Amino acid sequence: MANVAPEPVDPAERSLSAGHLIVAQLEREGVRRVYGVPGESFLDVLDGLHDSPISTVVTRHEGGAGFMALAEGRLTGLPGVAMVTRGPGAANAFIAVHTAYQDATPMILFVGLIPVADRGREAFQEFDLTGWFGSTAKKVVTLDDPTAAARVVAESVHVARSGRPGPVVIGIPEDVLTLPAGSSGGVRPLAVPRPRAAEAELKELVRRFERARRPLVVVGGEEWTAESGQELMRWAARHSIPVLADFRAYDAVPHDLGHDIENGPEQGLEQGLGQGLEQDLVGTGAYVGSLGFGRGDHAARLLDEADLTVFLGAPRGDVLSDGYTRGLDSETVLVLPGDAQGHCGRIDQFVSAHAPSFVLDLVTMSASPDTDVEWFGAAREAHVRFTTPAPEPAPTASNDSEGSGDSGDDTYVDLTAVMAVLREELTPDAVITYGAGNHALWPARYLPHRAPASLVAPRNGAMGMGIPAAVAASLAFPGREVVSVAGDGCFLMNGQELATAVGHGAVFVALVVDNGCYATIREHQEGAYPGRPSGTRLTNPDFAAWARSYGAYGETVTSDIDFREAFRRARASGLPAVLHLLQDPAVRAPATTTV
Repeated sequence: MANVAPEPVDPAERSLSAGHLIVAQLEREGVRRVYGVPGESFLDVLDGLHDSPISTVVTRHEGGAGFMALAEGRLTGLPGVAMVTRGPGAANAFIAVHTAYQDATPMILFVGLIPVADRGREAFQEFDLTGWFGSTAKKVVTLDDPTAAARVVAESVHVARSGRPGPVVIGIPEDVLTLPAGSSGGVRPLAVPRPRAAEAELKELVRRFERARRPLVVVGGEEWTAESGQELMRWAARHSIPVLADFRAYDAVPHDLGHDIENGPEQGLEQGLGQGLEQDLVGTGAYVGSLGFGRGDHAARLLDEADLTVFLGAPRGDVLSDGYTRGLDSETVLVLPGDAQGHCGRIDQFVSAHAPSFVLDLVTMSASPDTDVEWFGAAREAHVRFTTPAPEPAPTASNDSEGSGDSGDDTYVDLTAVMAVLREELTPDAVITYGAGNHALWPARYLPHRAPASLVAPRNGAMGMGIPAAVAASLAFPGREVVSVAGDGCFLMNGQELATAVGHGAVFVALVVDNGCYATIREHQEGAYPGRPSGTRLTNPDFAAWARSYGAYGETVTSDIDFREAFRRARASGLPAVLHLLQDPAVRAPATTTV
């Protein structure tokens, strides 16, 4: 029997595979980049990305891909997307999922899986997706029906962004991805609820403010805008109400109102660009610092002394309250978009609302609180003193038997002086990133934030996030300056993503603080086991030469006197840049300031 040529098929009616439909739906959801390490378990998705306007950012490690996706979610509000393969690939990405869950950041992780018929047979790289991720993701779903691909993606984006944001994990079996899923190009994205407070709830809160003498506001969470942050700070300053930020949510509100930046990050925050940051924070405002690790004593006292504490977007959690010990019994108002997950202590009024939107409603209400103006002024003054860089005193010599680093150099960089230079050099909307470790104490304390979406740092204390976050920040906002501060231990956990930066045109300056040890743990050892350092020494490479081998800019700085010009050279290079800063190993943190 002769072969019969098939009838031509209209391209509009040609069935998409499930893998290609996933890509089509991501396009409809507004996703601009996916980050990942390729795997044979999701080849059909990679094929769909070949002709897609979505950029595929190929990373060098799944942990780096996950952190980049998390950073994109934090900076844009749209879930960042990472794609990894089964088993080992999923294990490497787990750290980012845990971070996104504890940080309440929207993120989608696609995990390629073994064929459906091979399940339960201990197939190559088989694992239980829900068993692994079920306790640290908002939702875990496996795509077994190819026709449901678009719906699963749309619902996952919706879940990641709604209520308390967080990560969603989608398992994609390799055989299901190649099956026909229909001719549709996707489904309509689901609207994300942004609940608003009722007028009665706002009036009740105003009455609480009017009864209080020492009211305090604590801000945190995601999706703060230039408008909501500025309006809150103007309102708080007008009524002499101090505002604190949750741990690593320092960019929720402008730290002073000296540089009002009217445009959001999508517009590039052009107003004020090119102007150096002021050397101090004396400008008009009500911001008085942050809570959590590295906080000033004045911030802790405010939490203890307030007779009304209003939490906007941040529950009173472990780190914020110094391990569930501070501020638990004051009159408390909690404003969160979902439930009170993660909150400890008293709640007198709970408002289920999107905190930035709630602020815009609150500031329209007339209020005449009789606040303690001296209390407010003392808090602001203490904050300015605490965050103004002063030269570090000469540290006492270390007698650690494990050694004090491998640089062999007698000259070191004073990080406090480095922060003073950055305050003058950085543009007002600069994005700052860092991971976890004592190196983060300096930028958290000394670098002010005046623009929303200007900080990416892990609230769960995950090391290795700073460099992937810098890559994602530069790709998401190519017009903004990006600076990452990394410890030597933190940097090399994902420093290989410098290759990703070079390959994809990301530009940032990374400051690698080299003190030859895991300084945070060494500090704990010195307190609990004095004179007995153990397991905390590091042997480091020449970080500047290492960066140059990738095609990036690299320079070593051995004195803070040389830092300004080195920073300018790095910034002018137009490349991802590493400045290798040699720090005295005996210096563990910024000098204590009594406030």
